[in-house]
This record gives sequence, structure tokens and C-alpha cells, in this order.
Amino acid sequence: MAWTSGTALTTEDWHTAGEPFRIVEGVPTPGATVAERRVAAMTGEADAIRRFLCLEPRGHDDMYGGFLTPPDDSGADLGVLFWHKDGFSTACGHGTIALGAWAVRTGRVPSDPDGETTVTIDVPSGRVQALVRQEKGRIIEVVFRNVESRVLARGISLTTSLGRVDVDLIFGGAVYATLTASAVGLSVLPEHTADLIRIGREIKWALNDHPAAQLDDARLSGVYGTILFDDLGRTERGPWQRNVTVFADGEVDRSPCGSGTAARVALLAASGALGDGEELTHDSIIGTRFLATVAARTPDGVIPEVRGLAHRVGSCTFDLDDGDPLPEGFSLR
Repeated sequence: MAWTSGTALTTEDWHTAGEPFRIVEGVPTPGATVAERRVAAMTGEADAIRRFLCLEPRGHDDMYGGFLTPPDDSGADLGVLFWHKDGFSTACGHGTIALGAWAVRTGRVPSDPDGETTVTIDVPSGRVQALVRQEKGRIIEVVFRNVESRVLARGISLTTSLGRVDVDLIFGGAVYATLTASAVGLSVLPEHTADLIRIGREIKWALNDHPAAQLDDARLSGVYGTILFDDLGRTERGPWQRNVTVFADGEVDRSPCGSGTAARVALLAASGALGDGEELTHDSIIGTRFLATVAARTPDGVIPEVRGLAHRVGSCTFDLDDGDPLPEGFSLR
């Protein structure tokens, strides 16, 4: 731990559709780009601070947050290193939505109180945007416009502890494995959470080294999470699904997962289940909702847009007490 007892760290805590996002400024993150900063953070002072703020007793195994950084260049408003209990992720849609709302509400980015304000953010997987919509100075919606998302592999046959399944791999800023929950005898319901975590972890690690999960930029390679979903049919506007994303090593996204939703958009668009002008209604395990569309098609995939809303929880000041035996926290998962 690089700081001494009595040194304070102040955070702004938000949630997007129930998923926490802890915003932290002033953490040393060396590097010329956000992607370089992420690599340096994995073994540097930032990793100790991540553990201090994320894990118990100051956080919990499902805490999530981000360290603000300078952007890669003047084309973006800010940069961010996303983190969770196991390290630093390459993408985060719910965090991007929270950051857009935070940047407008705090005045970090000048905004139109009766219109749409674009907050441009550099993340490890590329440059993304949060389109913040206001009415009379009140934020009513934030649209997460992601990097290009694409299908990596379809129908990978895998033997699991719950039987043989077919799994798809998709990139939505991070690599996701996805399958129906019914394929392993489950539903996306709170009472199935422990079993969903167990099989989600199993599938992630079984496919982490799969050739399709190894991307041209090795920093983005490997399976970040497993998306299990229930098909709820269709609304008048398009497909309706409920999902749970089990990411990192067993962390559960309370929201419908922003970058995971983007990945699902890429798969549904490629299969023809989500047409241009249609909308994916994407519910979470706790009943919160994102709405997602194809903003543009590319030679290899799509540019997804995911609509949601973030809410401020409060601000926190954390101190390292003299003699505290747990300066970097602990995890029981």
C-alpha cells in the first residue's frame, strides 16, 4: 500500500439499474493511453487501491468502480479504468452510463439542459460515448454507444457439469460466452443465483483460452463473462430477453450489463432476430431494464446503442486506519 494511515480517498458512488459504480479521481495511473494505463495498473499502486476500495470490509465481492484518467487525446472528455474484485476490465456499459450522468450533473462536461449532451470517454477497448438526455435540467436517459461489437464463434460444443451445451462467443468491448439458461436446466431468477454463478464461472474458464477468444489485441483476449438468458418472446418493438452476466471470477451484474447487452445485440443482429429499427428489451435478474438497438452496421458487426439511467447513491471518504491489518481487503468468493 503506497499511502499511509490517515490518508483519505473520496469516491462518488452511483448505480446503473442496480449495479454499483464507484467513481474515483486522483489515483496514479501511468501510461500514454487508457489501454496502457490498464496494463500498468494491474501490478502497480492502482491495484492496491482497487483492492482497498472494492473488497471487504470497505466494499464487497460484487462492487464495481472506475479510476478516472486523462483521455488518450483531445477528442475525448475523460478516460477511465474500470475495476472489479478480480482486476481491471476492458469495457463497462453500465459504468459508461453512470459516468455520462456524473459528468453532466457535476458540470465536468457542459450540457444542454433541454437536449442531448455527448460525453466521450476513452476506455481500454476504445472510444465510447454516453449521450445524456435532459429535460429542464433533469437527466431522463443516457444512451451508451459502444465500440464495434461482433460475433466471434457460434455453436461451440462444451461438456459441463450440467450437461453438454452449445455456446456462442461474442465481442462487445469484452469477450462474452452466451447461452440460454434453460440449456443447463436453470432460469434467470434470484433463487437460482448460486447455480448461475457456478455454471457461469465454469463456462468462462472452460472457454477462456479458446482460439476464438484470442483477439488481435491480446489485451482484450480471454472470456470476460458468461451471459445466461431467458427468451421472453417479443414485444411490438422486437425481442425481449432476461439475462444474468456472471463476469470476472463469479461476480454477478445486477443490471442487464451494458457491454453484455451490446454483445447480445451483435448476436441477435447477425442471426436476423434484431432488425434495423427494432429494439431489444433486455431485463436483469433483479427486474431492471436496458433497451438496445443497432445504431449502425459495419463490415464485421454493429455499433450498438444501449439506453438506461444511472442514479447517484452518495459520496464516501475512506481512511486507512493506523494498524488496520486489512489494508487491501479480502474476498470470500
